[in-house]
Amino acid sequence: MIIREANIEDIPQIQMVRNVVKENTLSDPNLVTNQDCEEFLTVRGKGWVCEIDDMIVGFSIVDLKENNIWALFLHPDFENQGIGRKLHDIMLNWYFSKTSETVWLGTSPKTRAEIFYRKSGWQEKGMHGKEIKFEMNFDNWKNKTEIK
Repeated sequence: MIIREANIEDIPQIQMVRNVVKENTLSDPNLVTNQDCEEFLTVRGKGWVCEIDDMIVGFSIVDLKENNIWALFLHPDFENQGIGRKLHDIMLNWYFSKTSETVWLGTSPKTRAEIFYRKSGWQEKGMHGKEIKFEMNFDNWKNKTEIK
């Protein structure tokens, strides 16, 4: 297993992972374009991928412009192996090395993702459309990572 910074050459495999997930699916896969991915990876923030046998099986992308977790997704065949946790933690460590601004994300209710974020210390802040809005602030993340 290799966790590394994502680059634009990874976008086709990132899109493949995004479109095979079973929760938080896109109503239309065309809603997230390759150009969107490139902008988030190169202009707005940064991303990471997990590779196993030269195949991307998960990715995370954070947006510094809107202080938002834009994506954290795993291929269903690779869940429950700690990959999501590693992608989550490297992303937040990088984010909070760049800013102390609170970061937020949205996820569908009654999903494994909701449980994951609650267990990871994210605080529910209401709804964002049909999704639960979660936030993580600098102090909570710093305190959480110092305990490890």
